[in-house]
Amino acid sequence: MSLPGISLDAVVEVLKTIAEPTRLRILNLLADCDLTVSELTAILGQSQPRVSRHLKLMLDSRLIRRRQEGSWALFRLSRDAAGDVLVQELLSRIDKADETVRRDRERLVDVKSKRREKASAYFSKNASSWDEIRSLHVADDTVEKALMSLIGDKPVRYMLDLGTGTGRILELLSGVYQYGIGIDSNREMLNIARSNLDSAGVRNAEVRLGDVYNPPVSRNSFDLVTIHQVLHFLDDPAEVIRQAARTMRPGARLAIVDFAPHALDFLRDEHAHHRLGFSDQDIAAWLAGAELDLSASTELAAGKEGSDRLTVKIWVADDRRIEIADDIADTLSPLETVA
Repeated sequence: MSLPGISLDAVVEVLKTIAEPTRLRILNLLADCDLTVSELTAILGQSQPRVSRHLKLMLDSRLIRRRQEGSWALFRLSRDAAGDVLVQELLSRIDKADETVRRDRERLVDVKSKRREKASAYFSKNASSWDEIRSLHVADDTVEKALMSLIGDKPVRYMLDLGTGTGRILELLSGVYQYGIGIDSNREMLNIARSNLDSAGVRNAEVRLGDVYNPPVSRNSFDLVTIHQVLHFLDDPAEVIRQAARTMRPGARLAIVDFAPHALDFLRDEHAHHRLGFSDQDIAAWLAGAELDLSASTELAAGKEGSDRLTVKIWVADDRRIEIADDIADTLSPLETVA
């Protein structure tokens, strides 16, 4: 993929904006992960008003992006800004042994450690219930291998994971997509996802607080969308499939992983499962209603007969539209947050 050229004025604007030590330090930190104002303040050892002023200047120049999550505001590099290639090149030239840079990195490690501790506490609290469900179906790695086999390894530009949970699917497919976005409505799960992606060294993905019924991303933007073990929690799975289709570019693919129909009522009573699995007919009808064509599916039985086992199903569908141009007019970048 050829990189776009940068106009002379854009180069000058980028250089003017980042030609200040604190702003360059902030960019260097945000190149690693999303950070809040308070986290940046703690790392930089500066007042919140001063840090906020630097952030505003870089927001105005579109070098960084701001995303609101309840009372939190998270900042990250724009990635798709005109000057991003220039910014990345300059950041790569910074000496990691520089005393200020080294101190910033040490403090960033402390911030990440606190995030992981909080995420770990939440995960530990809920791990027993998740382990109970896992024991009823084939191993996760078997499901993941089947999913990878159906999706293939052909590179895509943008991927969306609806109901991302721990971020595992973003991690699994990180070598397939150029940039990935995960959506989840649970802030604690997003903390876990961020920690997991960071630990796995995944730098080409982000997670956002959002509703799968109204994902905060633009239309016609993603080449691959995944919905992994999410639909059974929802009262209107068909609507989420329609919303997934709304985000897909012509020719894009949707992969759904969930359970086949079963009669384990305790999952509804004890684990908030709203639906007890899905038939091929249900999924096919909902895909057709979203103008998607079912192209492949597979079934992963639990390996032991009986009514107390779960069968995992994977369905893959294609957007039936044919893309006739590299970009679709009047759409935002997938990296823009849509209210």
